[in-house]
Amino acid sequence: MKVPQELMRLLENQQYGFIGKHSAVKICAWTKKSILGEGVCYKEKFYGIKCHRCCQMTPSIGYCQNRCIICWRPVEYTLGSEMDSDIDDPKNILKYAPRIQKKLLSGFGGNEGADPSKLKEAFEPMHYAISLSGEPTIYPKLSEMIRMLHKEGKTTFVVTNGMLPEVLERLEPPTQLYLSIDAPTEELLKKVDRSVLKDSWKRLNKSLDVLKNLRKKTRTTLRITLVKGINMVHPEKYAEMIKKSEPMFVEVKAYMWVGASRERLALENMPRHPEVVEFSKQIAEHSGYKIIDEQPESRVVLLMKEDSSSRIMKF
Repeated sequence: MKVPQELMRLLENQQYGFIGKHSAVKICAWTKKSILGEGVCYKEKFYGIKCHRCCQMTPSIGYCQNRCIICWRPVEYTLGSEMDSDIDDPKNILKYAPRIQKKLLSGFGGNEGADPSKLKEAFEPMHYAISLSGEPTIYPKLSEMIRMLHKEGKTTFVVTNGMLPEVLERLEPPTQLYLSIDAPTEELLKKVDRSVLKDSWKRLNKSLDVLKNLRKKTRTTLRITLVKGINMVHPEKYAEMIKKSEPMFVEVKAYMWVGASRERLALENMPRHPEVVEFSKQIAEHSGYKIIDEQPESRVVLLMKEDSSSRIMKF
């Protein structure tokens, strides 16, 4: 199914660049900041990726099983939780993604604050963050796209909601695989993620098992998104999920009051960084992990069992 014109116009106004029927690229705010010398994203600080060379993209815009209250996209425009057979070719997506990246960044050429060397490198992205909008595991050719990117020497960061554990089991391992955790209990998961799937809690827990099995194949990450007044409870239960999946990394991050989520939540639901740190300490106390790093600007804390030289990737 092609993205409807109404949704396409809405997202183009938000500076999305479309490819085919359901794929898109959008320049991350941190990519822009890096080019302007205004700082770098936490992924560069935590893992060593160069955020000015990151391509934030999706092969599944509008497709998701959930209607999360924390999502920045307009969830009322969700197209469904399955794609038909008429889908975008991964070769075509990867052919046009850097071209659209270059087009969206072209205006920086006239900005006196832009670093010319960084801008030139940004035109040729090295890191593909497959996480922009929609659930990437719904795209049937995700593994093929990951293989193509790795063959070209690119890195891939895939973020999933864990609703398709059977897809994760056979997925081509990305450079780093993220599993999003939005609640520590089934009741809260239904409140926060509002999945159309009745067995969403069961599926998420199955994905935790899959993540544990993938530890030897890829860098695994649990991302816990904290919403003040809603899911900042039961740190011991978040710890149980960590023990179940044994990820290399745990990111504890504040919900950010941006986009369409502002129509569902209040500014007060966005925790301050000290609150994220404090809750992270509680999770650490119960999980056996410990705080390794943090970035106040992004309101995020990194937990690991032990720090490792392999945490910072070399390129």
